[in-house]
Amino acid sequence: MANSAETIIAGILQFDVKTGDIDANMTSMINGIQRLGEKGAQITVLPELWSAGFNSLSKVNEQAEQTPKIIDKLSDLAKKYRMVIAGSLPEKSEGHLYNTMMVIDSDGTVAGRYRKIHLFSFIGEDKVFSAGNQAIMCSTSYGPIGLMICFDLRFPELCRSLALSGARIVIVSAQWPASRIHHWNTLLQARAIENQIFIAAANRVGKDADLSFNGHSQIISPDGKVLAKIIDQTDEAFTEINFNEVDIVRNRFNCLTQRRISAYTSAYTNDIK
Repeated sequence: MANSAETIIAGILQFDVKTGDIDANMTSMINGIQRLGEKGAQITVLPELWSAGFNSLSKVNEQAEQTPKIIDKLSDLAKKYRMVIAGSLPEKSEGHLYNTMMVIDSDGTVAGRYRKIHLFSFIGEDKVFSAGNQAIMCSTSYGPIGLMICFDLRFPELCRSLALSGARIVIVSAQWPASRIHHWNTLLQARAIENQIFIAAANRVGKDADLSFNGHSQIISPDGKVLAKIIDQTDEAFTEINFNEVDIVRNRFNCLTQRRISAYTSAYTNDIK
């Protein structure tokens, strides 16, 4: 759908993702969407795998069977509040499981699906999910949105490709642990600053096995200013963003047009094996 609005209200929803408890997580999601919807949020970002968390292969298979019904509920909420809703869910397709960012447009249709490219092998994510192989920028009623999931944040090429494709905002769903939260904060600001775009990122809180999560979900402007942030509690936050700010920041000096691609070619040719 074409976008005509330059100013929108963007929201982030942060809660404790209960491992394997779809009903409890659905309740957290519905209540949060309702609160944000009543405050006028037009885009809302949910955490990574918010419906059931990380699980064993057999359990994820079962939980992925519920994803179509969950999308139906998201569709109802999106239509009710005229809101774009995005967050990652387990997706089963052609015998494979994917950690997939689902984007539901404000008319209830699926605007885009992004299958996580960079799986976090250090916790065995690659043993449960198959990796995606395509960066996705989707068109929504509030403009083009770039999509990333958690570990993707450590790969600047992905976010750069989304900015070059025309995304003025990139959204990130995550389960980023408290032990590395300083990386999360720094990388979110870096991706916004270096690409001169808005970033809206939703993390989780709570505990899962031996990992603790302390949120720090936030929305960041194209010049790196934190516009909204939630620290370590279940909560939501929202802020007005004006997409004209992307052009304002880039008119001062444009990092994208100043790239010297030919000078980088040799470095990529001799990439680390």
